[in-house]
Amino acid sequence: MHILMKPFKKYLFISSLLAIPLATTAQQANVNLDWAPQKNTEQLVPYGGNVISPEVKDDHTITFRLKAPDAQTVELTGGPILLALKNKGNIPFKKDNDGLWTLTVGPVTPNIYVYRFLVDGVAVADPNNTLTGTSNQPGYSNLVVHGSGPAYYDARNVPHGSIARHIYHSDVLNGEREMFVYTPPGYDPTKKYPVLYLLGGSGELASGWTLDGRANFIADNLLAEGKIMPMIIAMPNNQVIHRNDPKHLEKTYKLFEEELRKQIVPFVDKHYTTIKDRKGRAISGLSMGGRHTQAVGFNAIDLFSSFGILSAGDLEPEKLNPAFFNDSKIKSKVDYLLVGLGGNEQQEAIGKRSAATHAALEKSGIKHDYFIGGEGAHDWGTWRLLLHDKLLPNLFKK
Repeated sequence: MHILMKPFKKYLFISSLLAIPLATTAQQANVNLDWAPQKNTEQLVPYGGNVISPEVKDDHTITFRLKAPDAQTVELTGGPILLALKNKGNIPFKKDNDGLWTLTVGPVTPNIYVYRFLVDGVAVADPNNTLTGTSNQPGYSNLVVHGSGPAYYDARNVPHGSIARHIYHSDVLNGEREMFVYTPPGYDPTKKYPVLYLLGGSGELASGWTLDGRANFIADNLLAEGKIMPMIIAMPNNQVIHRNDPKHLEKTYKLFEEELRKQIVPFVDKHYTTIKDRKGRAISGLSMGGRHTQAVGFNAIDLFSSFGILSAGDLEPEKLNPAFFNDSKIKSKVDYLLVGLGGNEQQEAIGKRSAATHAALEKSGIKHDYFIGGEGAHDWGTWRLLLHDKLLPNLFKK
């Protein structure tokens, strides 16, 4: 077992071919896959917008704007950005005589942050921000605070893998489902690849790990650096019952296990050249996906040998997974196991569940990583960091 508490790193990488121009100016925002899309060196209002918002400066300060002459109050809200600003409450804007509301904040550490505007008490996405989140929850905006070059989660000048969106019929859930599958650059269908099944959290869609998590770019960059094994990453929709269903907890584990065994894994094994045994499969997820990894994945030791529990856990792990903890050979069956969370989650309920899971694993002598790091909390800043720093580099080692 390895415990690591580490400070946040500024992962800023500059392609050797582009180092000189990238250090002085950003690419064309909203045209290229820009690492500094909200720097706005050209001072152009977004198509369909009426003001520039947000505008991010090289000193890592941010200016938000909203044209709303009839609004009475406008505030900045959203856990990730408020945490980065070390503010416990919403932050008010100031209004000028022309009805333009403005707020400048920062500096903050380079990263991607979720935020919303609170307009007369109603939380809304920034109407002038083109980077709007897409998930199974009300809309939100993404703020990209850039460093001096592409970060570890940005599209860099390296070979890129492919993302395929699959639509399949599920007899388990009686409907059409979607799943995104990443294949590494140079994918060769005559070779067999290990598979990571990567799950989202409550309110996420199957697309979350690519749109917000940047999993494909993270994998591309790590592969280019020779830090990970080439692998397939399957990102299914692990929402199998409405999150607010009163019987969600008692139904979700059984339904997801059935979906995993009967639909998801067979589909991937059929459509891709995979290593079709437990040594070639890993399962990991964030928040609810971490719960699925523990509650369902630990019960599917015949399918998986590696696990990643991100920002999740259970207060009574032995009761949740008695077969796993009572298996006399379990130590030899686990190739890699991560229990990870953000530096600002420790004191929350999730931190206590993670600690209890870590303690149970330690008591049973099951080798694992217990990792607490970064400046984030229960947000994508934490999950991108865990994917890059710990999970991907430790999977499927020869």
